[in-house]
Amino acid sequence: MRTGSEPATARSALRARFWLSLWGLVWAIFGTAAFALAGRPGWAAACGVLWLVVTIDMTVILRHIRQGPHYQPGHDVPPYRPPDGRPPRPGPPRQRHP
Repeated sequence: MRTGSEPATARSALRARFWLSLWGLVWAIFGTAAFALAGRPGWAAACGVLWLVVTIDMTVILRHIRQGPHYQPGHDVPPYRPPDGRPPRPGPPRQRHP
């Protein structure tokens, strides 16, 4: 059931983000080493900065994973806005083709 509050109650696929970050981390490390050995300090620095950003992102992702699926930012904040009991709004009428 759609409530219209999906952007406020959306949840991220943390495990998918973790694996994509790990993939990016591997490539950032490889790029830093490869460009440093090739004598390209500018590109090596850019890959090093990317390495730092990916490491910070992975730290945040792992922190959120460890907090569990029912993490709440405070005691008075519910996980989702409770439905108000009204039936969902009807969508646009569908046209039937014979």
